[in-house]
Amino acid sequence: MGTANKEYQAQLRQLAELMLAVSGESVTMMKRNAPEQALKLKRQDEWGIYLEFLKIMFNVTDRLTALHIPIKDQLEFMNGLEDAVTTQLKAVLEPAFGNNADQMEIVLTIGNAVAESRELYEKYKYLITEDSKQKNEMFQAFSERVAELIGAPQNGQVIAAATLCASAIIPAISAVLQGQAPPAAAPSTPGQQPAAATGNGEPAKKGPTGQDIKLVSLMSTVTGEEVETRWGLHPRFRQDLTPAELQQLTKLLNRVAKILGERYAAVAFSEEWNSWHKAGHA
Repeated sequence: MGTANKEYQAQLRQLAELMLAVSGESVTMMKRNAPEQALKLKRQDEWGIYLEFLKIMFNVTDRLTALHIPIKDQLEFMNGLEDAVTTQLKAVLEPAFGNNADQMEIVLTIGNAVAESRELYEKYKYLITEDSKQKNEMFQAFSERVAELIGAPQNGQVIAAATLCASAIIPAISAVLQGQAPPAAAPSTPGQQPAAATGNGEPAKKGPTGQDIKLVSLMSTVTGEEVETRWGLHPRFRQDLTPAELQQLTKLLNRVAKILGERYAAVAFSEEWNSWHKAGHA
């Protein structure tokens, strides 16, 4: 291990654990958003989707290191992250496959994932901390690949969910690179203890975490003469809802999406908007 990676050993381990946990959680999220297609998925299909999330997270992490890791250490850091993910994945797969797990195949798989990540996403030039057309195009391209893999191409709900899962990891990775503890990425389990409560039965207030988490995402896009408005939920937030709560929230957000989508369409196709848009992009 290089000198720089010895210095960042704890962060590399945290990032590897976070990336694998979020990738697994995201696969579950995709299946929930395409239940009919999920029934037809084989283990190899799920593995392909899992790797797609790893690819986008390698790219996002690479962009974030430019903001938090000295330039001289960045290449060695990313090589160390590849090794850390490989090591962590070996540990995760060992209980399931035992001695049958092909260690070299795992090394090659992660190496190929990193190479494909660069090939697919390095061409998008943007600053990861800012919203931009290039950033949206990259996440859109990624989400469409996921939708294709799950067997639901052009499925707006799957695409929105994939975009949300991938973009929600940005603040968590930033926290690790800044030396902070990352938010818990593992899904809730029945054995976990509920949040502490105050004497009046209300949940106890927690101190600020230092992270802004986007729980609900709503986006409208214009393609030709059509406007598409879609919404998505943070995967952890969705898991914490009861079926009745999720049904109620879905109904409300569908109404919000319809109202905002119609308003956005009215503005987007107005003469005033067209005049401004042409002037601003002349």
